[in-house]
Amino acid sequence: MEPATRRPNVVMILTDDHASHAIGAYGSVVNRTPHIDALADGGALLENCFATNALCSPSRASILTGTYSHINGVTTLVTPIDASQPTFVSLLREAGYRTAIIGKWHMGEGTGHDPENFDYWDVLIDQGEYHNPRFLSRDGLRTVEGYATEVITDLALEWLDELDGEAPWCVLIYHKAPHRPWEPDEAHADLYSDPIPVPETFDDDLSGRSSSAKRAAMRVAEHLSKEDLKQDPPSGLSEEQEALWKYQRYMQDYLRCVASVDDNVGRVAEHLRRRGEFDDTVFMYASDQGFFLGDHGWFDKRFMYEESIRMPFVISYPRAVTAGLRLDSIVTNVDIAQTILEAAGVEDHPRMQGTSFWGQLTAGEESDRDGFYYRYWEHDDVFHKAPAHYGYRTDRYKLIFYYNDGLDLPGTGPFTYSPEWELFDLETDPHELRNLAHDPAYAGVRRDLEARMWREQERLADAPHPAQPRPAAIRTD
Repeated sequence: MEPATRRPNVVMILTDDHASHAIGAYGSVVNRTPHIDALADGGALLENCFATNALCSPSRASILTGTYSHINGVTTLVTPIDASQPTFVSLLREAGYRTAIIGKWHMGEGTGHDPENFDYWDVLIDQGEYHNPRFLSRDGLRTVEGYATEVITDLALEWLDELDGEAPWCVLIYHKAPHRPWEPDEAHADLYSDPIPVPETFDDDLSGRSSSAKRAAMRVAEHLSKEDLKQDPPSGLSEEQEALWKYQRYMQDYLRCVASVDDNVGRVAEHLRRRGEFDDTVFMYASDQGFFLGDHGWFDKRFMYEESIRMPFVISYPRAVTAGLRLDSIVTNVDIAQTILEAAGVEDHPRMQGTSFWGQLTAGEESDRDGFYYRYWEHDDVFHKAPAHYGYRTDRYKLIFYYNDGLDLPGTGPFTYSPEWELFDLETDPHELRNLAHDPAYAGVRRDLEARMWREQERLADAPHPAQPRPAAIRTD
């Protein structure tokens, strides 16, 4: 490992809805991702990286700004970002970095909202199309023929090749894939035709959960559309057989989209090697949150359950990050901005709320974090009906408070419901099947977690919902 003689370049490849359990390096049993795995083998993999609001736009805003949703203002899918606020990109640019974003912006709808503090930007309109996608740049709106994952990579590599001079650069390559409705390209259209393993919890009837969880409209068996499945189920199937058929159709196209992403991760890595810049580049692969792949019978995300909040995150920087490192401390998407800035030797912004984990990656530093705070705001939206909730997760336990109120935020539904609590022991119940919130044996654990969550809300300046009682352990004098 040779020491760095210059500030590193920065590449972040961010995908949309790529579950960590659909990545080989994370132990996937449903697919293979050789190029992402190679990046992890040559660098570090984060075992416990979590989204603090498992929804596309809010997570992207937290990654960019290093702040929670209530600070950056992007709480739901339809609350656009104030792009002038400090970000890791704006700070890199002030420090002399050349900056670009290509692909999915998705923090403001239509053609009237532009990224800021980028020297170059070329972004999809809203969710974007898989085939012949439309792009918006300073030069206006245009359609680019081809498959979105390939096109986004092409545009990013073209930008790199047009750079002159020795100043470092930062490029964000933000893919649409593998977001719904999962449209693969021709090169991968025949993959995964063999039966895909069904998750252990596919038949979960949610009997061990709150009624809040049961209201969600995210069932593979019931809520996938014709657009998702591309065809009608065969006739004559029982309900159980039809549910399994839908799971296979869903997963085939989802994994085919992932395969294209993986190939393009390899393209970027190889391009950097040809340029002689791979060793001098902090190269990250991540997704904006996790995703249910039939787990508990669901697709989508939003909930504070493990499959939803757990983000894949691998990072390579041969000059400083030891190959094969697997970091098991708790890290969140709010920490990423400050980590990138420390890697680049750039001061972060006082407004940022995360903690850099760069020292853990490069110097063996220990983490002093004992848990993290999560909040999902988009209550009872028209499509998925997921409830507003927040919670606190430690290495072993998870406490969730469903306050069930949209607070009149854009994108939320009009109805409120009675508050509910859930508590899970992740050591004895890793699939989160048994709610222990009212189990007397866990009363002390619940009191402790309620107090920790309250203190963390205070530290982060997030006001508890009025329905949340002040924990007895919190002094009022």
